[in-house]
Amino acid sequence: MGNDEEAGEPALVELLSDFSSPKNKDVERFLKKSAIEFTKKNQSVTYLVVSAEDVRLLGYFTLALKPLTVRGETVSNTMKRKLLRIRELDEKTDTYTMSAYLIAQLGKNFLESGGTEIIGAELLKLAWDKINEIQYLGGGMVTFLEAENEEKLLSFYRVNRFSQFDTRQTISDTDESHELIQLLRLL
Repeated sequence: MGNDEEAGEPALVELLSDFSSPKNKDVERFLKKSAIEFTKKNQSVTYLVVSAEDVRLLGYFTLALKPLTVRGETVSNTMKRKLLRIRELDEKTDTYTMSAYLIAQLGKNFLESGGTEIIGAELLKLAWDKINEIQYLGGGMVTFLEAENEEKLLSFYRVNRFSQFDTRQTISDTDESHELIQLLRLL
Protein backbone atom coordinates (compact mmCIF):
# COMPACT_ATOMS: atom_id res chain seq x y z
CA MET A 1 0.00 0.00 0.00
CA GLY A 2 1.53 3.29 -1.10
CA ASN A 3 1.32 6.61 0.60
CA ASP A 4 -0.67 9.63 -0.62
CA GLU A 5 2.31 11.10 -2.46
CA GLU A 6 2.79 7.92 -4.52
CA ALA A 7 -0.74 7.03 -5.55
CA GLY A 8 -3.16 9.60 -4.21
CA GLU A 9 -4.38 13.01 -5.03
CA PRO A 10 -1.13 14.44 -6.45
CA ALA A 11 -0.97 11.65 -9.04
CA LEU A 12 -4.62 12.26 -9.89
CA VAL A 13 -4.05 15.99 -10.29
CA GLU A 14 -1.15 15.21 -12.64
CA LEU A 15 -3.33 12.88 -14.73
CA LEU A 16 -6.08 15.53 -14.92
CA SER A 17 -3.60 18.18 -16.04
CA ASP A 18 -3.34 16.31 -19.36
CA PHE A 19 -6.97 17.08 -20.22
CA SER A 20 -7.85 19.66 -22.85
CA SER A 21 -11.25 20.70 -24.18
CA PRO A 22 -10.71 23.75 -26.39
CA LYS A 23 -14.36 23.89 -27.52
CA ASN A 24 -15.75 23.88 -23.99
CA LYS A 25 -13.50 25.44 -21.38
CA ASP A 26 -16.15 24.82 -18.66
CA VAL A 27 -15.69 21.06 -19.14
CA GLU A 28 -11.91 21.45 -18.79
CA ARG A 29 -12.13 23.87 -15.86
CA PHE A 30 -14.52 21.60 -13.92
CA LEU A 31 -12.27 18.56 -14.25
CA LYS A 32 -9.09 20.40 -13.29
CA LYS A 33 -10.44 22.71 -10.59
CA SER A 34 -13.64 21.23 -9.10
CA ALA A 35 -14.06 17.50 -9.71
CA ILE A 36 -11.88 16.34 -6.81
CA GLU A 37 -13.50 18.72 -4.30
CA PHE A 38 -17.03 17.85 -5.45
CA THR A 39 -16.21 14.17 -4.97
CA LYS A 40 -14.73 14.78 -1.50
CA LYS A 41 -17.93 16.62 -0.52
CA ASN A 42 -20.12 13.82 -1.96
CA GLN A 43 -21.77 16.32 -4.33
CA SER A 44 -20.91 14.25 -7.39
CA VAL A 45 -18.64 11.48 -8.63
CA THR A 46 -16.35 11.88 -11.63
CA TYR A 47 -15.46 8.80 -13.66
CA LEU A 48 -12.30 8.88 -15.73
CA VAL A 49 -12.09 6.99 -19.01
CA VAL A 50 -8.51 5.93 -19.69
CA SER A 51 -6.85 3.91 -22.45
CA ALA A 52 -6.06 0.34 -21.47
CA GLU A 53 -2.68 0.43 -23.18
CA ASP A 54 -0.99 3.42 -21.60
CA VAL A 55 -3.43 4.90 -19.07
CA ARG A 56 -3.92 8.11 -21.05
CA LEU A 57 -7.01 10.11 -20.14
CA LEU A 58 -9.50 9.85 -23.02
CA GLY A 59 -12.46 11.54 -21.37
CA TYR A 60 -14.63 11.72 -18.30
CA PHE A 61 -18.16 12.05 -17.04
CA THR A 62 -19.56 13.32 -13.76
CA LEU A 63 -22.76 12.06 -12.17
CA ALA A 64 -24.82 13.48 -9.32
CA LEU A 65 -28.20 12.91 -7.72
CA LYS A 66 -30.31 16.05 -7.79
CA PRO A 67 -33.90 17.14 -7.24
CA LEU A 68 -35.64 17.83 -10.53
CA THR A 69 -38.82 19.75 -11.19
CA VAL A 70 -40.51 19.33 -14.55
CA ARG A 71 -43.25 21.77 -15.47
CA GLY A 72 -46.21 20.00 -17.05
CA GLU A 73 -46.58 22.67 -19.71
CA THR A 74 -43.09 21.95 -21.06
CA VAL A 75 -43.49 18.24 -21.86
CA SER A 76 -45.58 16.20 -24.27
CA ASN A 77 -48.62 14.22 -23.20
CA THR A 78 -46.61 11.03 -23.72
CA MET A 79 -43.92 12.27 -21.34
CA LYS A 80 -46.60 13.34 -18.83
CA ARG A 81 -48.02 9.79 -18.83
CA LYS A 82 -44.53 8.38 -18.28
CA LEU A 83 -43.83 10.82 -15.44
CA LEU A 84 -47.15 9.93 -13.81
CA ARG A 85 -45.86 6.36 -13.42
CA ILE A 86 -43.16 7.60 -11.06
CA ARG A 87 -44.45 10.92 -9.68
CA GLU A 88 -47.76 12.55 -8.96
CA LEU A 89 -48.58 15.82 -10.61
CA ASP A 90 -48.79 18.76 -8.21
CA GLU A 91 -51.91 20.26 -9.73
CA LYS A 92 -51.46 23.62 -7.98
CA THR A 93 -48.10 24.24 -9.64
CA ASP A 94 -48.49 21.87 -12.64
CA THR A 95 -45.14 20.27 -11.77
CA TYR A 96 -43.60 16.86 -11.20
CA THR A 97 -40.79 16.85 -8.61
CA MET A 98 -38.46 13.90 -8.17
CA SER A 99 -34.90 12.81 -7.52
CA ALA A 100 -33.01 12.34 -10.75
CA TYR A 101 -29.58 11.36 -11.97
CA LEU A 102 -27.73 14.31 -13.45
CA ILE A 103 -25.04 13.86 -16.05
CA ALA A 104 -23.30 16.97 -14.79
CA GLN A 105 -20.29 16.84 -17.12
CA LEU A 106 -19.30 14.86 -20.18
CA GLY A 107 -16.03 15.60 -21.91
CA LYS A 108 -13.52 14.17 -24.36
CA ASN A 109 -9.80 14.87 -24.10
CA PHE A 110 -8.51 16.67 -27.18
CA LEU A 111 -4.90 17.00 -25.98
CA GLU A 112 -3.04 14.34 -27.96
CA SER A 113 -5.28 12.83 -30.62
CA GLY A 114 -7.77 15.61 -31.12
CA GLY A 115 -10.46 13.64 -29.27
CA THR A 116 -10.57 10.84 -31.84
CA GLU A 117 -9.81 7.94 -29.48
CA ILE A 118 -13.32 7.95 -28.06
CA ILE A 119 -16.49 9.29 -29.62
CA GLY A 120 -19.18 11.16 -27.74
CA ALA A 121 -21.69 8.32 -28.11
CA GLU A 122 -19.24 5.91 -26.42
CA LEU A 123 -18.66 8.33 -23.56
CA LEU A 124 -22.40 8.89 -23.11
CA LYS A 125 -22.99 5.12 -23.17
CA LEU A 126 -20.42 4.64 -20.40
CA ALA A 127 -22.26 7.26 -18.32
CA TRP A 128 -25.62 5.66 -19.11
CA ASP A 129 -24.31 2.19 -18.18
CA LYS A 130 -23.08 3.54 -14.83
CA ILE A 131 -26.48 5.16 -14.18
CA ASN A 132 -28.20 1.84 -14.98
CA GLU A 133 -25.91 0.11 -12.49
CA ILE A 134 -26.69 2.70 -9.80
CA GLN A 135 -30.41 2.55 -10.60
CA TYR A 136 -30.40 -1.21 -10.18
CA LEU A 137 -28.91 -0.80 -6.69
CA GLY A 138 -30.92 2.19 -5.51
CA GLY A 139 -33.91 2.87 -7.73
CA GLY A 140 -34.88 5.96 -9.64
CA MET A 141 -36.15 6.45 -13.16
CA VAL A 142 -35.08 9.83 -14.54
CA THR A 143 -31.78 11.11 -15.92
CA PHE A 144 -31.25 14.67 -17.05
CA LEU A 145 -28.54 16.96 -18.31
CA GLU A 146 -28.08 20.54 -19.36
CA ALA A 147 -26.45 21.58 -22.61
CA GLU A 148 -25.47 24.70 -24.47
CA ASN A 149 -28.01 25.81 -27.04
CA GLU A 150 -26.03 24.52 -30.03
CA GLU A 151 -27.91 22.49 -32.63
CA LYS A 152 -25.12 19.93 -33.18
CA LEU A 153 -24.95 19.20 -29.45
CA LEU A 154 -28.75 19.10 -28.99
CA SER A 155 -29.07 16.81 -32.02
CA PHE A 156 -26.48 14.46 -30.46
CA TYR A 157 -28.56 14.20 -27.27
CA ARG A 158 -31.84 13.76 -29.19
CA VAL A 159 -30.30 10.88 -31.19
CA ASN A 160 -29.36 9.37 -27.81
CA ARG A 161 -33.02 9.52 -26.64
CA PHE A 162 -32.94 12.66 -24.51
CA SER A 163 -35.91 15.04 -24.82
CA GLN A 164 -35.87 18.76 -24.10
CA PHE A 165 -38.13 19.73 -21.24
CA ASP A 166 -37.08 23.23 -20.22
CA THR A 167 -34.36 25.84 -20.10
CA ARG A 168 -32.37 27.32 -17.23
CA GLN A 169 -30.52 30.59 -16.91
CA THR A 170 -27.02 30.15 -15.49
CA ILE A 171 -25.85 32.17 -12.52
CA SER A 172 -22.14 32.85 -12.43
CA ASP A 173 -19.75 35.21 -10.68
CA THR A 174 -17.17 34.98 -13.44
CA ASP A 175 -19.05 34.75 -16.75
CA GLU A 176 -22.13 36.39 -18.14
CA SER A 177 -25.24 34.33 -17.53
CA HIS A 178 -26.59 32.33 -20.45
CA GLU A 179 -29.35 29.87 -21.17
CA LEU A 180 -28.88 26.11 -20.92
CA ILE A 181 -31.24 23.60 -22.51
CA GLN A 182 -32.49 20.93 -20.10
CA LEU A 183 -33.03 17.43 -21.46
CA LEU A 184 -34.27 14.26 -19.81
CA ARG A 185 -34.39 10.54 -20.46
CA LEU A 186 -36.27 7.89 -18.55
CA LEU A 187 -34.58 4.63 -17.57
